[in-house]
Parts: sequence; structure tokens; C-alpha cells
Amino acid sequence: MITKTIAVLALTLAAVPAAAQTVDRPVVVTQGDATVTRAPDRAWLTIAADGRDARAAEARRIGAEAMTNVQNALKAAGVAADAIRTTGYSLTPEMEWNNGRGTVKGYVAHNQIEVRVDDLAKLGDVIDAADNIRSSTISITGPRFDLKDREGAEREALGLAVQAALARAEAIAAGAKRTLGAVVRIDDQNMGAPAPRPMYMAAERAVAKDVSTPITPGEIDVDARVSLTVELK
Repeated sequence: MITKTIAVLALTLAAVPAAAQTVDRPVVVTQGDATVTRAPDRAWLTIAADGRDARAAEARRIGAEAMTNVQNALKAAGVAADAIRTTGYSLTPEMEWNNGRGTVKGYVAHNQIEVRVDDLAKLGDVIDAADNIRSSTISITGPRFDLKDREGAEREALGLAVQAALARAEAIAAGAKRTLGAVVRIDDQNMGAPAPRPMYMAAERAVAKDVSTPITPGEIDVDARVSLTVELK
């Protein structure tokens, strides 16, 4: 029994990688940040139509008719059919309370869509087209500005962040009278973090039918941060 135990222990020691027994190489670890600024070229609107009536079926019909009119107006304004998608629908009772007792006084059908606008020059016209539906309650939220090629902007920001991290590492090495060797590791610090938030701006409503809603997109910042580990010579 003792002989077997010694043999097993010898095999275990032999299996330990030689790399685990080496001394760690001297390295410098630093971070780099970068921001890429772009003018937005895409916008999103949230548009909702409400239908109200004492009867649930009639509230649903009014809401459906209103949303159909909204979508037809959007398409007439140049919005593609695949740029419109439903994001929410509900049919709920409106309650009236008296002495702690509730009674149903009517129903509300709420239909909500998200609209993508790829030509910002038409954004004001799109808002006005939806706002001209007067047969029911229409609400418009947004616009939310974004980039069609957000991934390209993110890649550019990451490249600049790596360059910034290398510059910091070079400064640290020079201060220590050393030079840089091979890059050992680069970590994307944005991984798992919330995506950069696109810009939101309130859309001003037109004061007359012949006045288009003014829209000022501004700019969008895309940030990147990396952690860099480099050998020291």
C-alpha cells in the first residue's frame, strides 16, 4: 500500500507544468481611453395611439383605426415598412373610485410602435405626419439619435484607446529606464458594460401646419477603454 501511494505522488509531481515553476516576467499594466465623436445619421421615434370607449371592443377598434392611420401617414412620409415595428399593446379598464369601491367607466386600447428614420432630413416631416392624426390621442417620444455604423465607430475608438495605453506604458518604461517588450495582454474594459447611450432630444411640435418641426441632432460620443499588459526589458 505504501509503495502505491509513493508512485501516485511521483506521477502527480511530474505532471506539474514547467511553466508554473518559472519566475514571472517584469511587466507594466496600464489603461487607455479614447472617444470618437460622430454626427448621428439615424433616429428612432416611439409613437403611441390610444383608443377610449365605454366598451372594450369599441376602444380596441378606435385604437386600431388610429394606429392604421398613423402607419399610413408614416409610409406616405417616406418611412419604409420594415422600419416600423410594434413594441407594445394593451387593453385595460379605466377605473372610477368612490368610497374605496372601484367601477369600470371605460376601456383604453394602447398601441405603441417604434419607428426608424434613416434620413434625418426627413425627421421633422415624419414627426409632423404622425402628429397630424387628430382622430384619437397620439403621443410621440424622442427622437433617439444613433449611428448606422456604431460598430465601426467602436472599433476606431478601441484602436485609439490601445494607442493611448501604449503611450502611457512607454512613458512608464522610460521613467524606469527600461524599454517595452512584447504585448502580453489587452483587455476590452467595455465588455459587459452597458452600451453607450444614444442621444435623446425633445422634438418640438409645429405651431402651424406649414411649419416643419425643427430638429437639431447634435453629436454622439462613442467611448472605449482598454487595459494593456506589456513586457519590460
